[in-house]
Amino acid sequence: MNDARRRVVVVTGAGTGIGRATARAFSADGAYVLAVGRRGAPLIDTAAGHPLITPLTVDVTATDAPRQVVDAALDRHGRLDVLVNNAGIAGAGPLAELDEAQAHAQFATNLLAPARLAHAALGALTASRGVIVNVTTAVGQRAWPGSSMYAAGKAALDSLTRSWAVELAPLGIRVVAVAPGAIDTPIGVHQGLSPEQRAALRHWQLDHTPLGRIGDPEDVAWAIRRLCDPAAGFITGVVLPVDGGAVIG
Repeated sequence: MNDARRRVVVVTGAGTGIGRATARAFSADGAYVLAVGRRGAPLIDTAAGHPLITPLTVDVTATDAPRQVVDAALDRHGRLDVLVNNAGIAGAGPLAELDEAQAHAQFATNLLAPARLAHAALGALTASRGVIVNVTTAVGQRAWPGSSMYAAGKAALDSLTRSWAVELAPLGIRVVAVAPGAIDTPIGVHQGLSPEQRAALRHWQLDHTPLGRIGDPEDVAWAIRRLCDPAAGFITGVVLPVDGGAVIG
């Protein structure tokens, strides 16, 4: 593919799981990918064997992160076509044990960081008539006792997706979201759950997933990639569950 025709994609939280699979999916499709994350080593692993992927170690909650990410894409490739807001953190705990610091950290990463990054990327995405993809969660569409702050932040990102879709349509920017269900990622480890807790959670998830299996990161990456395809140019504002039927089951 001629370099001038390659799309340029930013994927946050690209060091593991859904972010890694998404970065590699776009790369396999011939796009330049800026793989963003807090830890350098996992990003290097994401890019290994994928020469179109460039790692960028940035904490998306940092004050200068949005400008740093957008500038890196423009400086390296001269354009930005797709922004995938995938970085996220999960926390658990009932209302009776509310941890304000944990709640603030979740909202900073899961809600405010995507808004700040989308704001910084508006000029570049207007020029390319690009796409914003927000990675939310199926639990934002149903009750999630014990993780209510996480679910609330992701539900708010669903709402932003719909509002931005209408607001940015005159600029030619599409805004979509995918809402993963139970996916085989390290989020339970990052959340600090013990092996026993992770096993119990997986058992519960399987019981509540009609298709009867845990999803793969590639299942979500496929949906993201397809929603960003030019052939999907009449789709905006959608929040697509990728959850094996969990929301409707």
